[in-house]
Amino acid sequence: MIEQDLLRRFLFEELGIRGEWVKLTQSWQTAKMHQQGPENAQLQLGQALAAVSMLAATIKFNGSIILQAQGDGAFKTLVAQSTHDQKLRGLIRSHDFVPAGSLETMFGTGRLVLTIEPDNAQPYQGIVGLEGDNLATALQTYFQQSEQLNTRLWLFANETQAVGLLLQELPSKNTDENEWERIEILADTITEQELLSWDCEQLLFNLFNEDEIRIFDAEPVKFECSCGRPRIERTLRALGKEELESILEEQGSIEVGCEFCGEHYAFDKVDVITLLAEETIASTSETRH
Repeated sequence: MIEQDLLRRFLFEELGIRGEWVKLTQSWQTAKMHQQGPENAQLQLGQALAAVSMLAATIKFNGSIILQAQGDGAFKTLVAQSTHDQKLRGLIRSHDFVPAGSLETMFGTGRLVLTIEPDNAQPYQGIVGLEGDNLATALQTYFQQSEQLNTRLWLFANETQAVGLLLQELPSKNTDENEWERIEILADTITEQELLSWDCEQLLFNLFNEDEIRIFDAEPVKFECSCGRPRIERTLRALGKEELESILEEQGSIEVGCEFCGEHYAFDKVDVITLLAEETIASTSETRH
């Protein structure tokens, strides 16, 4: 069976090294369907989605991880998000033409921000310069600076699929540096075509057949946007009564489009009055308690 829209975790039993592999097909197609931009910008989105899928698999709580790259070049913004249970979404903002090349060539001067958002705790961020040949290089720099763990990523995307491979030393074990270098050298022999075409078990056997590797059950990955009307309503309430009434007076209604999934939300005068009334009732109830 061909593996599609799946993430697999694996562990080198005797080396203190873990890994992840992901292949996105329909989830990748759905995510890019809602984004406008040149092909090389869209392929960066595919790589970013593969990356956040693997990074989300490393967090030990319910929540999400957001990768955001921003610069002053032709490629303005790249955002990819994955929840802990592998629901992906992403967006790009760019000029009609983005020069091919390094991250600096595409984004200009910029930064890469990784935000971890636990459901029941404060979010925290890590920031590095948006530098290097590709997104994998920038993420490796992030791990070197923030986590101080040996980490390597391989990220590729084409029109039909996006794939990723991650290797990382376990924080709780003192990995033999020679063993890490050996695994890294073997992994570096992988080609873009091989990573795009091989399934996880085939890839691991072809690269590391002399090592004992435990492969965990596959986890399904899918595109899913978390926008929803309730979330849009909370955003509108935050604008305040005066701002909402001003928009209504100028435009007759409030139109909101989700940049991730293309969903359209419309609020007329009655909708806005109801929103504000609900907020007043909620505030009154809280005051009484």
